[in-house]
Amino acid sequence: MSKRTEKTIVDIAEELKLSVSTVSRALNDNPNISARTKDRVKKMARKLGYRPNALAAGLRNNKSKTIGLIVPRISMFFPATISTIIQNKLQEHGYNLIICQSNDSYDQEVTLVNTLYSARVDGLVVSTTLYTTDFSHFDIFKDNNIPLVFFDRVPKDYNVKVIKGDDYLGGFTATSHLIERGCRDIVHISGPLSCNLYLERVTGYKNALQQHKLPFKKTRVFYQELTRDNAWQTCEKIFAQKPYPDGIFASNDTTAITIMEYCRKQNIRVPEDLKIVGYSNDPRTEIVTPPVTSIDQYPAMMGERVVAALMELITSKQTGTPRYSQEIIPIQLIARESSAGSIKAVTKKK
Repeated sequence: MSKRTEKTIVDIAEELKLSVSTVSRALNDNPNISARTKDRVKKMARKLGYRPNALAAGLRNNKSKTIGLIVPRISMFFPATISTIIQNKLQEHGYNLIICQSNDSYDQEVTLVNTLYSARVDGLVVSTTLYTTDFSHFDIFKDNNIPLVFFDRVPKDYNVKVIKGDDYLGGFTATSHLIERGCRDIVHISGPLSCNLYLERVTGYKNALQQHKLPFKKTRVFYQELTRDNAWQTCEKIFAQKPYPDGIFASNDTTAITIMEYCRKQNIRVPEDLKIVGYSNDPRTEIVTPPVTSIDQYPAMMGERVVAALMELITSKQTGTPRYSQEIIPIQLIARESSAGSIKAVTKKK
């Protein structure tokens, strides 16, 4: 079986009796090449099965036209939505996107950073793992002046571009909403405090209680990875003995929806007996019964701002004036039935 020979622009030039430089410019849509010549060149390229060598082109001009993106899990609503926006916006600027998942593993994140650096990406966008507290593995990008943007889960005291939600205000708003609806004993289910998101949301929760002259009780806060299984186990702890809470602020919507499922099985009525607020405004919150009140993080806005910031850094890299700053994306509480109505006595199903 004969080995397939890769076609080059030289082959196209020979077939069309054109110079190699003309073929190259035609393939790159150079305005000095006529539309007729461009059409002839591109048709011949397709006929011959020509594939441009992006790596070789990148080595020549020191640009890969590719951006790396590292997210914890692409299966989650928020990073999935942002990833889609980032990819679409980058394509408008002529860039491709390599999407990688850390699966909330610090070691995997370190490996991915080195892999993307070796792949010669023109920039890196990152939402870190729950447990990333040492950011030195990103120094290879900073030291080589390669644009680096963090979003959502971000570092503190690390001189980079950061785009994040107003998680303090989100925690404060969610808790205040429950208090304003009559709740006086509010549980908060948080993620690990090693992650900036949950540290800020917990602080907002505490300050809302303080502002409304309600006591903060350590026993009413649970720190865990925000999975369905963990949420169910926490519900079993919360409702193992009275007094039952009259409100729960969950730091993601998966947890909030799981709480509702548990309450349904235990004959705890939502919102009559227990009011619930989630976080992220996952589309599922609108279709469950009752619909769940949640904090909207505006993922589309965040994704657009991430790309805008990255393009600014790529431009400033060329001018030698990199810009590092923090940008806050607003939040909004979307009130639904899970936090409506008045508080009544709770009866747990035997």
